[in-house]
Amino acid sequence: MLYIVATPIGNLKDITLRAIEVLKSADLIACEDTRHTKILLNHYQVKTPTTSYFEHNKITKGEYLLKLLKEGKNIALVSDAGTPGILDPGYNIINLAIKNNIPVTIIPGASAFLAALAASGKPAHKFIFEGFLPNRAVARRNRLKKLGQSDYTLVFYESCHRILATLEDIGLVFGEKNIAVARELTKKFEEVLQGSPQYILGQLKAQKPRGEFVVII
Repeated sequence: MLYIVATPIGNLKDITLRAIEVLKSADLIACEDTRHTKILLNHYQVKTPTTSYFEHNKITKGEYLLKLLKEGKNIALVSDAGTPGILDPGYNIINLAIKNNIPVTIIPGASAFLAALAASGKPAHKFIFEGFLPNRAVARRNRLKKLGQSDYTLVFYESCHRILATLEDIGLVFGEKNIAVARELTKKFEEVLQGSPQYILGQLKAQKPRGEFVVII
């Protein structure tokens, strides 16, 4: 069995009892970063062996994991934070297992974009999760214009390095529209900023942006 195990996005207490049980009983845990996951495993006294499974070894390591699954091993797949398979290489091993008739099950839990959407107060009955916008400004603005033609709530991630530039582009495309920007969710300095792109930009310029951001339009 391949277990897709959601892990905390910040606060280590945000993990289910079932997830801890699976992590302890699995034969192997496949992690994006074994050092990062070890913090969680040590906290809950999980002794299960780990192996790295990340973007640059997903092909070779995927074949290795598939071999173990075919031999009857139970593997727990985790990402650095949140639910595996969303904007991480977990998608590849999940798809590989399905194609090879390996049983796959999900141990649900935290997801940063869903947490931010719920906390934003924006309409959540229909939304588009865009992942990350393009790096280049022109491509980013064009994508925002296209997304803006929809009547769905827009949700996407942004890094601390690009959040200021992205907010400027959102202001150019959407004007004074009220948006929400969430960061450090479930952590000590959790914050959900509400207001126009220009207002939030001013708030973030007053301090050095850190961490990962979720933007909701």
